[in-house]
Amino acid sequence: MHYQRTVLWRKAMKLALSVYQLVPGLPREEVYGMRSQLTRAAISIPANIAEGWTPESSAEKAHFLAIAHGSLSEVETLLTLCEDLYWFPHDQTTGARGLIEETSRMLTSMRRRRRRER
Repeated sequence: MHYQRTVLWRKAMKLALSVYQLVPGLPREEVYGMRSQLTRAAISIPANIAEGWTPESSAEKAHFLAIAHGSLSEVETLLTLCEDLYWFPHDQTTGARGLIEETSRMLTSMRRRRRRER
């Protein structure tokens, strides 16, 4: 199966799109700070899922899934900080938070499955 057909990659892409819809609400002075960090972390999730789909070794696949999961945690942390700074109202981040939770569960499940396969 191609990675673009997976529910995991599609959820991660939706999250990246959701982040891109949120960042215009950041203060102008955060264009090169928070905005850059948040969008790079969001893009890293589906990119690493895709990159991990093609390697032959299970260790390589596990490595890319771990990076994607780390980037997911980074996005969650940055969203929390933006909410705490009152840059993003909680009602605007609900969709992104739901996607973070779903994607995290799926990544956890996939990573556990890979560990059992070794």
